[in-house]
Amino acid sequence: MKAEIKSYCLERIQEFALIPEARKALLERIAKYINEKEDQHAPIQLIYVCTHNSRRSHFGQLWGAVAADYYGVKNVNTFSGGTEATALHKNVIHTLENIGFDVTNGAEDENKKYIILFGENKSTLCFSKLYNAPENPKANFAAIMTCSDAEDNCPFIPGVELRIATTYDDPKMFDGTDQETEKYAERCAQIARENLYVFSLVG
Repeated sequence: MKAEIKSYCLERIQEFALIPEARKALLERIAKYINEKEDQHAPIQLIYVCTHNSRRSHFGQLWGAVAADYYGVKNVNTFSGGTEATALHKNVIHTLENIGFDVTNGAEDENKKYIILFGENKSTLCFSKLYNAPENPKANFAAIMTCSDAEDNCPFIPGVELRIATTYDDPKMFDGTDQETEKYAERCAQIARENLYVFSLVG
């Protein structure tokens, strides 16, 4: 893992006390699911779901992968999806680049695919898609709802084993304001912190 990202992870780990107890209880259910999958020697598949699959769900997908790597949890596959497909937002890319991730741009179209690297031969592919897109698993997965709209408008997800709502405030509301960079960084840090907390409980 890149030194900058490892350092960022350590900073977030030192902030675990900022996570409210009720929130920890939700996150611990995800950790329990992962531990059960490990006990079964089964793949661990996590889909992070938000309405447009453009901001929070991508933070979730990436930080799930990074947290698993940080704690050495094997056989983890993270995905994201939405109830609509749009595009991975440029402010997410900028936020990740500021932390130290290397981002490789995909084809020039309305819905680019990005390879986001966090170490040698360590990366995740991010692009906007529906939660039930062909690239996502169809069974034996956990669905982590990262926004309340997706939680409300997606009442049934076929094949899900665990569905849990860990919703986050949308940084979109700060687009084009003086607080844009700050609020995206804040949301990224929160999602990183909570994913690291989950994987700290695995094993």
